[in-house]
Amino acid sequence: MGRAEERKARQRGGRRAAPGHRSSPDTAHETAESPGGTATAVQAPVAEGGTRAERRKAAAGKGKQGKGKPATGGKGRIRRLFTWKKMLGAFFTVCLLGIGAFIALYTMVSVPEGNALAQTQSNVYKYSDGSVLARKGTVNREIVDLSKVPTEVQHTFVAAENKTFYNDNGIDLKGMARGLYNTARGRGTQGGSTITQQYVKNYYLDQDQTVTRKLKELVISLKVDREKSKDEILAGYINTSYYGRGAYGIQAAAQAYYRVDAEKLSVQQGAYLAALLQAPSQYDWAVAGPIGKKLVKQRWNYVLDNMVGQGWLDKSKRDTLKFPIPKAPKAASGLEGQKGYLVELANTQLENQLMKTQGLTRSEAEAQVVDQGWTITLNIDPKKQAKLEAAVKSQLTSKLDGKKRKVDKNVQAGAVSVDPKTGKILALYGGVDYYKHYTDNATRADYQPASTFKPIILAAALDQNAKTQDGKEINANTIYDGTSGRAVKGSDIAFSPPNEDDADYGDITVQTAMNKSVNSVFAQMGVDVGMKNVMKVADDLGLDTTDLPAVPAQTLGSMGASPLEMAGVYATLDNHGQKVTPSILASAEKTGRKVDLPDPIGEQVISSSAADQVTSVLTGVVDDGTAKVSVAQNPLRKGQQVAGKTGTSDSNKSAWFTGFTPDLVTSVGLFGEDSKSHNQVSLTGATGLIPGTGRINGGGYPAQVWAAYTFGVTKKQKFDLNTDLGAAVQPTETPSKSATPSETPSETPSQTPTKSAPPSQTPSQTPSQTPTTSAPPSQTPSQTPSQTPTGQNTDNPFDPANTIR
Repeated sequence: MGRAEERKARQRGGRRAAPGHRSSPDTAHETAESPGGTATAVQAPVAEGGTRAERRKAAAGKGKQGKGKPATGGKGRIRRLFTWKKMLGAFFTVCLLGIGAFIALYTMVSVPEGNALAQTQSNVYKYSDGSVLARKGTVNREIVDLSKVPTEVQHTFVAAENKTFYNDNGIDLKGMARGLYNTARGRGTQGGSTITQQYVKNYYLDQDQTVTRKLKELVISLKVDREKSKDEILAGYINTSYYGRGAYGIQAAAQAYYRVDAEKLSVQQGAYLAALLQAPSQYDWAVAGPIGKKLVKQRWNYVLDNMVGQGWLDKSKRDTLKFPIPKAPKAASGLEGQKGYLVELANTQLENQLMKTQGLTRSEAEAQVVDQGWTITLNIDPKKQAKLEAAVKSQLTSKLDGKKRKVDKNVQAGAVSVDPKTGKILALYGGVDYYKHYTDNATRADYQPASTFKPIILAAALDQNAKTQDGKEINANTIYDGTSGRAVKGSDIAFSPPNEDDADYGDITVQTAMNKSVNSVFAQMGVDVGMKNVMKVADDLGLDTTDLPAVPAQTLGSMGASPLEMAGVYATLDNHGQKVTPSILASAEKTGRKVDLPDPIGEQVISSSAADQVTSVLTGVVDDGTAKVSVAQNPLRKGQQVAGKTGTSDSNKSAWFTGFTPDLVTSVGLFGEDSKSHNQVSLTGATGLIPGTGRINGGGYPAQVWAAYTFGVTKKQKFDLNTDLGAAVQPTETPSKSATPSETPSETPSQTPTKSAPPSQTPSQTPSQTPTTSAPPSQTPSQTPSQTPTGQNTDNPFDPANTIR
C-alpha cells in the first residue's frame, strides 16, 4: 500500500496497514500475501464509508476483542486519583489544619492561677464504725529562693529529669506524642516530660491522665517557658514537688531526710533528693526493701554520672562521693501509737489502686493521695483494734525492760487480723509507736516465716494430687520417714535437713510430722510435689515468690514474709481455698470522686478439699503440737476450735504463730531488730522469764498474744470442713519410732535472708509431744518451755554439709 492509499484509509476512519512485526492485540487482522511473497498482517477495513456513529461503535468494540481480558479503565482512574501532586496537596492540607488547630488552642488556653496550695488539704481517716481515726493534712512546705540552693544541688535535679532544660523550649515533642498516644490507647503514662512540663502539671494543673490535660500542659508549658526564666521555672519545680515523708519542696525535704536547710545540702544529698522524685515512698531509705534500696542507688549514680557528662561535676570529685544514707524519719503529729501504721497502709493500698486503674506512676499516685482532701474509711474495727493492742501489751511489751536487758530493746512485734469471709483487715499492730518505730512490723517482709510455711507444702501436695517417690498418694495419713538428716530422694540438689536435736522419728504420718514440724518429712514432700508447684501454690495463696529459686531449701520457710502476707495465706485456707487478699480500705472518696475498690475475695486458687484437709491437720498442731500450752490449754479458750502453726527462724531472729478460728485469722510475728543499726539480731533472752537458753519460740509469746486477743473477740464455732482426714476428724497417730528430744515445743531456725535472697538455713521444730522414752519437761504455767539453738549459721544453705546440728 502506498502513502497516498494510507492517507485515504485514515480519512475514511480506517487504520494504516501495519507490518507483521508490529501487530497489535487490540485489532483484528487479516493475512495477505505481498507481491514479494511475504505474509503481511493487514487490518480489516471497518465500515469504510460508514456513518460517524458506526465508526464510534466499531472503535468501542476494540476493547472487547480480547475475550477474558479485563478493561484497564478502573486502574487508570485510581492512578489519576492518587497522583503525587494530589497526595502532596493532601499532606500540606492536613499540616495546615493541624497548625491552625494548634494556633487556635494556643490562643484559647491561658496560663491559669497556680492551684497547688488550693489542692493541698487534710485527709480524714475513719474507723469502720464511722468514728474519726485521724486527720492528716498540715502542709509541710517552705518556699525557698533558688539562690538559697547550691548550684551543684540545682544541677542534680536537671541531671535527673531533663538534661536539656537550659536549652529547650519547655516541651519534649517526642515524649508528648508518646504520652498522648498511650493515654488515648489506655496504656498509662510514659516518661519524657521536661522540668517545665512537670512544674506546670504540679502547680497549674493536676495529675489526671487525659488527652485534654496533656494538651493543656503542652500549651501552658510553651507559654510559661516564654514568660518565665529558667531559674524561675526550676525554683518552682523543686519547691512544689513531693519528696515523701510528708515533705513538699526542697526545704522540707532537706529537713525531713538530712536535718539541714536546703542551703546546706551537699551535692550527694541533693542527688538523693533528686532521685527520690521518681518514687518517693519506694526510694525512702528508712522503709525501702532490698529492691528499693538497689534502685535508688542506681538512680543516685545515674544523676551524678549525668552531671559529669554535662560538665557540672568534676570526675575526680564524683569518684570520691559516697551514698548519703538519710536520717531516720520523724513522724508528723497526730499519728501516734498505731494510727500512723494504719494511715500509711491505707494510703499505700489506695495508691496501688490508682496506679492499677489509671496507669499512674508511684510518684503520681502519692501526689494524688497524700493531703488531697480524701475521706478514707478503714475496715479496722475499733474494739478489735483496742483488744489486739492490749494483748500485745499484756503478753509481751509489759515484760520488756531495756534498762535491765539490752536484748529487750531489740524486740519488735507485728500482727494482722483478718476476716476470712470478707478479706477485711479488722485490726493491725505495727510496732510500739509510729513515732518511735517508723517501719511497720505488720507489713515488713524481711524476716523468715520458718515453719509456718509447711502448711503451704501440704496444700500444694493435696491440690496437685501428688504422690510419694514410691507412688503413694499424699494426704494426712501418708507415712514418711522422719529420720533426721536423711537425704531427700528425687532432688537434683543434694539436700539432707536435720530435725531438731537430730531427733529421729522413724516412720510417721504427715499429721504427726506437722504436729512435730519434722523437717525431713516436709523437705521430701516438697520434692515429691515438685518445688516449682510448691512455689506456684505459695504465690497463689498470697506470698510474693518473685525471683525466688524453686529449690528444696525453700520448704523450710527461708524466704521473707510479712504478717500481712501470712494472714492472707491462712485466710485463704480458712476460706476453703478461695483467695483472700487482705484489705484495710472500706471506701475512699473526695468531692465529686469515689474510687472503685477491688473485692478482697478472689477466685478459687486451690480446691476446697485440699484447703479443708490442711485446716484439719493444723488443728492437731494446736491440740497436740507446738501450740498446745499457749493455745489449746489456755483458760480463755472455752472449747473454741482452732487451727494454726508455729515457726521460729535461725538464730532466733523471728518467732511466729499464725492461727485461725472459723471466723478470724491472725498472724503474730516477733522480730529481733537492733535498736540502733536495725540489723536482724537474736531474740534469745528477751524478758528474762524463759528458763534454760531463754529462746523465744513461736509457741511462746506469739501464741500467747494470739490467744489473749482471739479468745476475747471470737464466738465459739466449729470448722465446716469438706474432708474426712486430719486431726479435726481423726485422732493423731503416734509415731512408731522416735528419739528423745531435749525439750518440748521447740523449733529449729533458719538463717534470715531478705525476701529476694535465696534461703539460707534449715528450720525445724521439736515435737510437741514427749516420746515415750523421754522424761516430762518442767514448765512454768505462764511460759512455754524454752528451745535450744541448734548451731551456727552457714554460708551456703544448699550445701548438704552445711546443715544445722
